[in-house]
Amino acid sequence: MTQRRTRAALAAALALPLLTTAPAAAAPRTGDRHYVDCSATAPGDGTARRPWTTLTEANAHPYGPGDRLLFKRGTTCTGTLAPQGAGAAGAPFTIADYGDAPGRAVIDGNGAHDAVLLANTRYLRLTRLEITNAAAPGTERNGVRLRLADYGAAQGISLDHLAIHDVRGGDSKTLTGSSAIHVAVEGTTVPSWYDGLDIAHNDIRDVDREGVYFKSRFSKRDLVGNQQDPVAFPGPWTPSLRVRVHHNTLTSIAGDGIKIDTTSGARVDHNRIDGFQLRSKAANAGIWTFNTDDTTVEYNEVSGGGNTKDGMSFDADGASKGTVFQYNHSHDNAGGFLLICPYSGAQTLDTVVRYNLSVDDGARLVQNCWGPILNTRIFNNTFVNRTTVPSYLVQDDAGSPATPRHELTLTNNLFVNEGTPGGYAFKNPTPGLAFSDNLFHGVTMTRPNPGGLTADPLLNPDLTLAPGSPALSAGTPVEDNGGRDWFGNDVSATSPPNIGAYEGPGVN
Repeated sequence: MTQRRTRAALAAALALPLLTTAPAAAAPRTGDRHYVDCSATAPGDGTARRPWTTLTEANAHPYGPGDRLLFKRGTTCTGTLAPQGAGAAGAPFTIADYGDAPGRAVIDGNGAHDAVLLANTRYLRLTRLEITNAAAPGTERNGVRLRLADYGAAQGISLDHLAIHDVRGGDSKTLTGSSAIHVAVEGTTVPSWYDGLDIAHNDIRDVDREGVYFKSRFSKRDLVGNQQDPVAFPGPWTPSLRVRVHHNTLTSIAGDGIKIDTTSGARVDHNRIDGFQLRSKAANAGIWTFNTDDTTVEYNEVSGGGNTKDGMSFDADGASKGTVFQYNHSHDNAGGFLLICPYSGAQTLDTVVRYNLSVDDGARLVQNCWGPILNTRIFNNTFVNRTTVPSYLVQDDAGSPATPRHELTLTNNLFVNEGTPGGYAFKNPTPGLAFSDNLFHGVTMTRPNPGGLTADPLLNPDLTLAPGSPALSAGTPVEDNGGRDWFGNDVSATSPPNIGAYEGPGVN
């Protein structure tokens, strides 16, 4: 299914030469090129004619702004690549490939803790390499690990166009591993964070345990409650800024697909996750946030959640504030579509879930964990079940009325069962669970639905609405609706919207 989104960009720059004479500016440093060919046998000095032959040589050299460390295509280097140094604004230190041989340049960790370790650095780009780390499976290890320790701000790091596969780590979530791409902030004295981290266009396959995983020691704040150990995580809350994880493909992941932690304003978009929660005994989700502010999760496709220990596409977890899930396509996940999960002592608040598609997600469409869930708004989503019928539409695990409250509103959502009748119950719905102006078709459970409908919505195969659909203009306006639907149509701020994720007119 293709999302149609129109974008336009226009830039022009005109400059007139000055007639006055100005002193010549110093030319920017272009940097040096260093070459590595691990198939060569003769000792080298890192030049194109006499390349280095081991990672040990590459790791021993200090790099600076504009430098390039280049690995020969079609060759494999074994061990850990751990370069020293950093780039500068406008002159990054780049690690890439060279040559015209078929195949990529390969870094094989061969069972080391990290195939690539980028520690206490900034303005660095890692690109166009193949990275694997399969030997001695079951121990903690990573494909690429970013590590800060008492460093401060690490600006301008980019990981792009990497092929990371067969990283065979252990089944535990830790500060130091195991992931295809592991982003960690360690240290105990100097708060550290990433600023301008970009993870894009990477192909990640067959990884135990995490796809892309963030974790920070400087994460203590009132919102997270007792979910962080004050000894192990000294704080104060110091979020990474301008983080973007986008246009990545993740396939066959043992645990979580993408987990964002201790960030502010992160964007997770245009990723494809196909197969997660496949080989882990713990709980995992496709894309989820923990201890974050203002994360936007949009234009992702998530499928293949392997079991019901979480196993859903999306999760706003403990201490997630202002998370927005919009314009995503979730399908064929055993665990379901959405989890809101603050845990004991933490809070999850101001979550928005709008204009998403959920097709054949199982177990439960929405699950709420124990703990305070405040101001969660779920509106204008389309849920269609054709071959899988969930047991619960909402599985509310708040417990007794004395436990912390849940505040969830479900408005203008379209729920359609085209398959076997059954399922779709509520588990322990609390007083804070409010429904209005939804449409349920083929769903026979008893439901609180003031102003709602049960008629056939006349869905087209692409989940648009046919002419005469009772869902057309049958919703109620929602404040801060995002301005567009899943298909790219504009959404009015004042006129009654359609029910579901499609806002256009009826189409044949």
